[in-house]
Amino acid sequence: MSQTHSRNQVILAPSREVHLGVMSVFLAGTTTPTAERDWREVLIEYLADQPVTVINPYRPDWDSSWREEITCQPYREQVQWELDMQENADIIVFYFHPNTDAPISLLELGLAASTKKPIVLCPEGYKKRGNVQLVCQHYELETADSLEAVKQAIVNRLPDNSR
Repeated sequence: MSQTHSRNQVILAPSREVHLGVMSVFLAGTTTPTAERDWREVLIEYLADQPVTVINPYRPDWDSSWREEITCQPYREQVQWELDMQENADIIVFYFHPNTDAPISLLELGLAASTKKPIVLCPEGYKKRGNVQLVCQHYELETADSLEAVKQAIVNRLPDNSR
C-alpha cells in the first residue's frame, strides 16, 4: 500500500512497490504510542514537498494476537520486510522517544551503524541516550535535535538537481 503526497511517495508495510523518489527514507525507531502525535506522520508531512520515497513500517492491519515468534507468519513477514527495506534504503531515520525503551530500534541502529545511512534523533530523556550518542560518534553518524532538523538533513542528502 502506498500514498502519494505533493512530491513524495509513502510505502507502508508489507508493500514492496517500486520506489518513485530520487532517494528512499526508511522510518525506524519508536513505534510505541506516546502522548504526542506519531512522529512518522509529522516527518512525512515535513517531507511532502520532497522527491523521496518514505518507507513507513506502520502496518494498518497489524493484529495484536500475532506472536513475536519466527513461526508466526505475519510477524516473520513484517520483520523480514523491515530488514530488507532498511538494507535497501538510501537513508534510515532513527527516532528514540524519551518515553519508550525501543529495544528493537537499538538493535536496528547497531545493524545500520557501519553503513553511514542513519540520521539519528535521540532527545534528552531517552534512557539509553549515552549509548546511542557513543555509537553515533564512533561510526560518525549524522544526528539531529528535532524532526525539522531531520528533514533538513534528508534534504541536504538529495542530489542538487532534485531539491
